[in-house]
Amino acid sequence: MKFIQYNPPAYSTEQMLERTSEFRKLMESRRSIREFSDRDVPKEVIENIIITASSAPSGAHKQPWSFCVVRDKEIKIQIREAAEKEEYENYNGRMDEQWLRDLEKFGTDWKKPFIESAPYLIVIFKKLYDVSETGEKLQNYYVNESVGIACGLLIAAIHNAGLCALTHTPSPMGFLSKILNRPENERPFLLIPVGYPAENCEVPLLRRKSYEEIAQII
Repeated sequence: MKFIQYNPPAYSTEQMLERTSEFRKLMESRRSIREFSDRDVPKEVIENIIITASSAPSGAHKQPWSFCVVRDKEIKIQIREAAEKEEYENYNGRMDEQWLRDLEKFGTDWKKPFIESAPYLIVIFKKLYDVSETGEKLQNYYVNESVGIACGLLIAAIHNAGLCALTHTPSPMGFLSKILNRPENERPFLLIPVGYPAENCEVPLLRRKSYEEIAQII
């Protein structure tokens, strides 16, 4: 392994405070939405977002992720139908009473029209292992942690672009592997609709936990 000199950006204390404050304000304005416009987004924007996500750290730099970008209307219809089938089962038997009560205030149900209305679906797959050119299985490390970090960067990059997203997990998600014809070593991790909010889109009035509730300095 060859090593090179690393020269990260250098900022003054004042610049650091300004930059972190502005980024904090930007990310505090981020919200998940379920009402998307069908307004198109340039594919170059989506490409930049995914490249940003792929800059995430990963165990032994294995980069155990695949990003499947869906624009095709017919495929989105297939995904919606399969997701709604699973979600119907969730809302009508799989979820316990506490779970249903926790979701009730958000007004959600098994119907997922946003899968069709959003111009893009980004489906993130985690690679349990890689496969060499000779068919040998190659071990990956800290797969869930690595892919989770990449998804966090993906969501931040989406918001930074002025777009909206929803982290959707229609459990179980095995149907995504079949519809998108993914290889055996991949498993679906997240389904993220991406696009602009619909006109008059509304979100719940939420309170985020304060710094004192989530962190401590020892």
